[in-house]
Formats: sequence, C-alpha cells, structure tokens
Amino acid sequence: MSKSDWNSPEAVRRLAKRHAAEKRFKVIGLGAIVLSLGFLALLLVIMLKNGLGGLDWDFLSGSDSTDASAAGVWGAAKGSLLTMMVTLLLSFPMGVLAAIYLEEFAPKKKWIEWVEVSINNLAAVPSIIFGLLGLAVFINTFQMPRSSPLVGGLTLALMTMPVIVISGRNAIKAVPPSIREAAYGIGASKVQTTFHHVLPLALPGILTGTIIGMARALGETAPLLMIGMRAFVVTPPDSLTAPSSVLPMQIFLWSDEIDKAFVQNTSAAIIVLLVFLLAMNGIAIYLRNKFEVRW
Repeated sequence: MSKSDWNSPEAVRRLAKRHAAEKRFKVIGLGAIVLSLGFLALLLVIMLKNGLGGLDWDFLSGSDSTDASAAGVWGAAKGSLLTMMVTLLLSFPMGVLAAIYLEEFAPKKKWIEWVEVSINNLAAVPSIIFGLLGLAVFINTFQMPRSSPLVGGLTLALMTMPVIVISGRNAIKAVPPSIREAAYGIGASKVQTTFHHVLPLALPGILTGTIIGMARALGETAPLLMIGMRAFVVTPPDSLTAPSSVLPMQIFLWSDEIDKAFVQNTSAAIIVLLVFLLAMNGIAIYLRNKFEVRW
C-alpha cells in the first residue's frame, strides 16, 4: 500500500472506525470490572455491617450451639481445614500425574481419547453427583464414617481432580518444544526431561488450576449434604474420622434458623469463610509466583 493510500478518505475512515471500536471495548471492559467490584464491595459492606460485631474470641474459638450467643465457628473452621487438607493431598498429586501421563507418555490409542473426553465431561458434572458417588462408594460400600473430614475430602477430591488434570495438561502443552529438545540433546531421558525441565516450567499454570479447583471445593455444600456433614456437631473434630461440619454448611444451617440472633452469626461466619478463602488463595498465588519462570 502506497503512502497516498494511507492518507485516502477510505483509509482514514477505517482507522477512525477501528479506534472507536477499541474505545467502546475499553469502556465496556471497565464497566464490567466496576460492576463486579461494586457487587463484591456491596457484599463486604453488608457482611461487615451485620457480622463484625459478632467477631470475638468466644465466637472464633467456640463450636455450634442452639444458643446464638454461645455458638462459635471454630468447629466448622477446623472441619473445613481438615477436609481441604485431604482434598489437596489427594487431588493435586493424582491430578498432576494424570496430566503428565496423558500429555507426555500416553499412547495415541482409542481408549486414551475416551479417557480424555471423560475427564472433560467430569469437570462439568454437577457437584451433587459427586456427593451421590461419595455416599455410594465411601459410606455404603467401604463403610467409612459418615460426616467425617476424610469422606468429605475424598468426595471433594473426586470433584476437584478433573479441573487440575485439564489445567495441568494445558500448562504442560504450553511449555515450548525447544525445552524438551534441548534436554534430549544433552542425553536426558523422557522421564528426566518431563520431571526436571517440563514440570517446573508448567507448575505455575498447574497451581492456577489448583487454586480454582480448591476455591470451588471450599464453597461447596451439595456434595457434603449427601455424605451427612449437615450434622449438629458441638465439639471440634479431633481426627479425620471424627464427626464434623464445614464452614459453608455451618452458614447454611445458621441462615435457616428461626432465631434472628443467628443473623449476626451467619454474617460473621461468612467473613471467616472469605478470610479462609483469601488466605488459601494467597498462599497458592505466592507459590505460583515463586515457581514462575519467564522465557
């Protein structure tokens, strides 16, 4: 295109039209961000207004009670901590190993394609289905204790693992082929190349998927309802097999109480859950940034 073509009225109109479209897109994007942050700020204001007065040591160190003034959140918080620990210890290594096998070692066979399609479908299955699966397998078949963090963690691990597998495969696939070729060039084996070179570079992306999966698991109630974690538990769990509740379930139970005094407890428990979620995500983001490598 010649210089005169750039200065033609048609070229000028196209350029002006493109700039106008970019400006509209920026305004729409900024509006979407402001709207989302506005809803979040409104939620925080309402919760802080209703629940900040109930956040004291007795509430943070107590357990569930029929008396709103004596009820506390520590039993549910400890149950959530133990449940998330079981979920992470099972879903993260299994999800990462499955992603590595499917992306680096799996043969190009028909059954591998079926496995990949099944994993993608599992990531979109409603969470209550995993609750039914946990009830049928872990409680009815293996006779594991009902309402325990162990069964809750196993059930949530089944729900979280497909998300980690999918994000892990995408992160491994994003590693440049030159990294693998350089490792092969100096005599590294397939296993050495994968675990010493590819996996460290893919780890930040894998941790991003883990953050998403764990955040979803922390707020779930439907699967835990099916395995009996709606139980009224007055003492914090002292082991993985002890009866327990979790923060989302405790919030649900208190919000259903007739006594209006539980409104403050509900809002205070939501604040604790948000702090729990922010702390968990903050640690994961720190680890992701620590292991991130730019090339």
